[in-house]
Amino acid sequence: MIVQRNVSLFKLIKWTGHHFLWLSMVATGVALLYKYNILHFGIPWLPISVIGTAVAFYAGFKNNQAYDRMWEARKIWGAIINSSRAWGMYVDGFISNQFTANKKSDAELHDIKQKLIYRHLAWLYSLRSQLLIPTPWEHVSQGGHLARTAKYYQNNFGVGLVADEATKTELKHYLPTDELDRLINHTNTATQIINEQSRDLKELRKEELIEDFRHMEMEKLLYEFYVHQGKCERIKKFPLPRQYANMSRYFVAIFIMLLPFCMIPELMKVDAVWGLWLSIPITVLIGWVYVMMEVVGDYTENPFQGMANDIPMLALCRTIEIDLREMLGETDLPPKIEAKQGILM
Repeated sequence: MIVQRNVSLFKLIKWTGHHFLWLSMVATGVALLYKYNILHFGIPWLPISVIGTAVAFYAGFKNNQAYDRMWEARKIWGAIINSSRAWGMYVDGFISNQFTANKKSDAELHDIKQKLIYRHLAWLYSLRSQLLIPTPWEHVSQGGHLARTAKYYQNNFGVGLVADEATKTELKHYLPTDELDRLINHTNTATQIINEQSRDLKELRKEELIEDFRHMEMEKLLYEFYVHQGKCERIKKFPLPRQYANMSRYFVAIFIMLLPFCMIPELMKVDAVWGLWLSIPITVLIGWVYVMMEVVGDYTENPFQGMANDIPMLALCRTIEIDLREMLGETDLPPKIEAKQGILM
């Protein structure tokens, strides 16, 4: 997530400079064809303006849908924060000697609570790791220049910024070794971790450390975690329909290819020399605006791909970890995840 108020001009040029390059080559090439009288026709402004308006509406629709996906992902993680805090509260307040004849010591009760809370932290980091696994339609899974560019962005403006911090949150820090070895080999580790929580609640009910009502309330909360996980997986595993995502790119390309054949002749009518050369930067600027509408939507539609536009899952996981470990009375807490280069992951 980009946390800087403004994107610097340097970063903007670094991100979009290559688009200026190829747009300039197209506009200059067409201008030279007109200068040396190789081309003698021009496309009227009216059909180009109609196409441009249609493309703008279509790109706007795509960007709206891409933003909806990103904002929904953020709302889901907000709900995960709330439910996680409730889980910590339930574990801390519900598990007690109130209903059992076989009393546990304070240290034993603390160990039980710590086990349930630490396992929940394992679920959080496991879910994050699973959501970062590339899908076939994400940028990093493409071939050639696009994949290389995506990996560069991941390393320098994404998950690569927090590589050191991420290694501190491996599951081995929160799960016993035998349990980790058993759960890590499942197809969906996060799912099995929640199921493991349910099994422990069943045992706590047998030991009467929780009674029926508290057991049911805690099971309902586990169900909520499955709901949150399923919503994240829906966004991750179901792409923005490609007929919308790809056709927008084609429409922008068609508009940009036709634009010089309209803009250059029109400005040459004003002045044959200055109008010709002035048409090049104007054409490039208009084309760049449409390209950026496409690019912004393209990089927003997948909120779990490890880049700058991502939901800051690691920072949210760390926030939950600090809150829950404080509920256990711990003071040796990990630091909050800080933004780097204006990006919070």
